Amino acid sequence: MNLDESEIEFREITDGDIPAVAGLLSRGFPKRNRGFWANALEHLRRHQPPAGYPRLGYLIEQHGSKVGVVLTIYANVRSGGVLTTRCNPCAWYVEEPFRAYAGLLLARAMSRRNVTYLNVSPAPHTRQTIEALGFSRYCAGKFMAVPVLNRRPGRDEVKVVTTPHRPTHDFDRFDQELLEEHAGCGCISLWCETADRAYPFVFRPRRIKGFIPAAQLLYCRAIEEFVQFAGPIGRFLAWRGRFLVILDADSSVPGLTGLFRTDTPKYFRGPQPPRLGDLAYTEFAVLGV
Repeated sequence: MNLDESEIEFREITDGDIPAVAGLLSRGFPKRNRGFWANALEHLRRHQPPAGYPRLGYLIEQHGSKVGVVLTIYANVRSGGVLTTRCNPCAWYVEEPFRAYAGLLLARAMSRRNVTYLNVSPAPHTRQTIEALGFSRYCAGKFMAVPVLNRRPGRDEVKVVTTPHRPTHDFDRFDQELLEEHAGCGCISLWCETADRAYPFVFRPRRIKGFIPAAQLLYCRAIEEFVQFAGPIGRFLAWRGRFLVILDADSSVPGLTGLFRTDTPKYFRGPQPPRLGDLAYTEFAVLGV
């Protein structure tokens, strides 16, 4: 194939590119079919990024053919009470004859200095390369908890409700919007209501080893709040057949029964280190990977 650079274009993905991009990703990631990627791209298309940022990502095109792609999920997130812009570049794939341009494609997707970039699913053989690109590890692994074993709080002390229910007690509007958008992507969005206020949680349904039902914690205001409400949340999820919860951790989590593993580190690059318990607006949440 002719690799004349004058015929190669780097540009943002548009809505009209979605069918071709879904086909390209199904070739690059054959464990997931074209239908999966079309659905994932539709979720990403509906997501509203901050003003001035791409909605879908970037691609490489030659003679009208899409030969490389990287998706970008931009969002404003709250860190230390301040809104900051974060991006999860993901689903990065370039066809073999064009691999020399793969680094340029990723550089295009990560060119903004005021943005914090996440890599939440690095393959083991890529971790040294990721660190060489300036990424730092912020999460050592995962804790697989059995929250249903946590002691039951006082009678009627906590009520677990799902979105779109609006809590009757004090809650944060930012969290309400986050829960509603993630529910639209197929996540389990919950409020834990006490007599004083409502606490937000988002989970992604998972299957460990392909057959054990579980839930991955994608968002809470602090891991300590998940521990606080682990019993009611665990019973809610167990009633739906999910006894295990997977959450980011650097070690065993005090107050939870389970197992810590170091096989899923996560990385970031940029001005604002992410906190544990916040995988909102990442590939896990928006794309369902």
